[in-house]
Formats: sequence, structure tokens, C-alpha cells
Amino acid sequence: MTALVEIDKLAVSFEMGWKGLLPPRRLTLRAVDNVSLTIERGETLGLIGESGSGKTSLGRALLRRLPLAGGTVRFDGADITRLSGEPLRHLRRRMQMVFQDPYSSLNPRMSVGDIVAEPLLVHHIGRPEEAADRVAAALEMVGLPADSAERYPHAFSGGQRQRIGIARALMSAPDFIVADEPVSALDVSVRAQIVNLLQDLKAKLGLTTLFIAHDLAVVRHISNRIAILYAGHLVELAPTESLYSAPLHPYTEALLSAVPAATPGRPPERRRIVLSGEPPSLLTPSRGCRFASRCPKRTARCDIESPALQERRPGHHVACWEV
Repeated sequence: MTALVEIDKLAVSFEMGWKGLLPPRRLTLRAVDNVSLTIERGETLGLIGESGSGKTSLGRALLRRLPLAGGTVRFDGADITRLSGEPLRHLRRRMQMVFQDPYSSLNPRMSVGDIVAEPLLVHHIGRPEEAADRVAAALEMVGLPADSAERYPHAFSGGQRQRIGIARALMSAPDFIVADEPVSALDVSVRAQIVNLLQDLKAKLGLTTLFIAHDLAVVRHISNRIAILYAGHLVELAPTESLYSAPLHPYTEALLSAVPAATPGRPPERRRIVLSGEPPSLLTPSRGCRFASRCPKRTARCDIESPALQERRPGHHVACWEV
């Protein structure tokens, strides 16, 4: 495989106002800081981290829907870091997003047919008389009947609405999709259906996907590799089975220990690790490791120097001084 998406030292920050009077100091929240990774063509990369770790900011930055505070983004070999205007609009035809909330991501005043057909209008794809057939084919591909196009989002369940969102994302025939926690707002009984649908579409269309999620079991099922994000830093990156069978970073170990037993009544696979301490402030981050305040392996070096992501096993990278 060859890399479709490459990011190098990516940073995303948000201005949070001013603090103090003499003199006033601008507050900047560094949501994503110095992240480098690649996503191979045809791969599904799972992105895991607790709330506030920067997962969504990273995904939106890859699509150039957030301004970058630093670093570079390359897509299909081309540097798109400073792309804007019409060239960026044309590029977005190849890069789409499936949103977390299937309720707020669909316009309730538009019919499903108009929602799904909107990318055709925005990107000037095909002839207007072909739109109805394209919509029907897309709805059939995601498991909805063609007559769904005449109805409105309120007439559908959460899982069906997410299928509509997926159909909309596929209308421009993209190469790359960012799926931002696409199953977290759905019932447990529906999640497996959506995950299986995404896998089928990947096999059929050759999609490259960044799959953002909290559910570790779902990510394991769908991903080729997994990246672990903590407080805006990438702390571990590995093939899926390598990470689940032998995690290296203490944060990853704690995350996996929280996964409940697959069979009710049976003991969990790992001893539960409960982290103490407080997460770091992203407004005033320390010089050292972001995880140091909660890490059971903490040393003096961790407080003063941030570890770089290094390959410790074939394909298995970790940012930790004590591994």
C-alpha cells in the first residue's frame, strides 16, 4: 500500500481570549500538537482517545475544515496545507465526512433525496436529469429503499439517518472518509449494522477511512491500524492485533483494561487499571510528557522532556521513556 494521507508535525489551536491586565496574556488552547502519521491507501485507521483529546480536531484538520497552527498535510502526494478557494473546493470532492450525530447533521427541512443529491450540485457532478437515479443507487448501496428519497429525516430511526449521512458522503465518489464517531449516538443493537456497512463499502469501493471512536471493541473490529491520542499528542501507533495483544504505552494499557468482558459473567481479560491524577491543561501544558501527571511509570525525565514517537517493534510505535 502507498500513503494517501500524510501529516507531519500537525498542530491545531484555538484562541480562548485574554487573561490578566498588566499585561494581558492571550490564551491559546493547543488541541492537537506535533502529530505525524500516514494513512495508507485502502486502509482504515482507528483513532482512539478520551473526550477532549483532539480526535475530532485532527479529523477536521485533515479535511482542511479547521485552520492549521503548524505542520503540513499531504493528500495523494500533493501538499494541501495552504490550499484555499476553488482548488480546495475541488479537492473536497475526494474527501468527505460522516458526522457523529445523525439527527443534527441532516437538514430537517430538506427531503432525503435533496440531502443526498446536494454534493452533486455543489461539485457539479453529472447532469441534473441523472440525479434521481444516482440518489436511488446510493440509497440502495447503504441499505435503504429508493422511495426513501421522498421522505424527510424525521421519518427515520437513528441508524437509518446515519445510513443517509453515509449515502451523502459517497455521492461525490470520495477516496478518503473521516468517520467521526459514527456509531456513538446509536443504540448498541444498531452499531454492528453500521460498522458492517462501512466494512462492506470499504471492500466494494476501496475507501480509505479515518475511523474516530470511543468504543474499543468497534475500533478493533474495523481497523487495520490504531492510533492513540492523549491531550493532543500521539502516544501509540500500531497494527490492531499488536496493540490489543501487547500494548506498550501506560495510557493504552489503562484504556484496554476498561473494556468489559465479551461474555457476561466471565472475568475481563485484563486487570482493571484506574488512573489517578488530573489530565493536563491544554492552555498551559507542561514541557514534559502530557501523560506524566497520571502515569504509574513516571520518572523525573518525564516531567522535563517530552518523548518522541519511536518504533519499538516492527510497525509498533510508542512515545514513552519507560518502554
